Amino acid sequence: MTRLHLVRHGPTHAKVMVGWTDLPADLTDHAALARLSAHLPPAAPLISSDLSRAIATADALALPARPRLPHDQGLREIHFGAWEMRGFAEVEAETPDLIRAFWESPGTIRAPGGECWNDVAARVAAALTRLPDQAPDQAPGQAPGQVIVVCHFGAILAALQACLHLSPAEVFTHKIDTLSVTELHKTRSGWQLTRINHTP
Repeated sequence: MTRLHLVRHGPTHAKVMVGWTDLPADLTDHAALARLSAHLPPAAPLISSDLSRAIATADALALPARPRLPHDQGLREIHFGAWEMRGFAEVEAETPDLIRAFWESPGTIRAPGGECWNDVAARVAAALTRLPDQAPDQAPGQAPGQVIVVCHFGAILAALQACLHLSPAEVFTHKIDTLSVTELHKTRSGWQLTRINHTP
């Protein structure tokens, strides 16, 4: 695996914290999907999380030469537990110190019944470690080891942290839009970030 193309799923239009709740993606912007598909390598395998918004986005990007790999639960969004489908202001009114610490000092702090950031980072890192064994050989003429990973905001940040050895505070400074691409390239000296939050 020499290059990761990390794609955030299509928009859900939700204004609340959506983690493991299985909301569908709005994939009606066919022009945006076509531009995204044209930007991605035409013969790289596609993998997604097992949530429907990621699966449907990956399906929309599928080509005959892009094999679909089995969905991986390890690529899911962060699990917000009791905060699922609730807005920041609503939760802040109840437990202001907890939710502020969760977002401002990501690490061991978790939502009630949910995951902390360190849980997500470990889960996504394990999923990335499995990728080389899942991806088939590339087609002739294609650069070896390219994989398109359709997942979520938190999973993309966790991938950046794992590959670039960043701190949680550093990765949380990045914006990741829906239908954007973040690219990581593995060189002899390690992983390098070649593109982040790019919208074709």
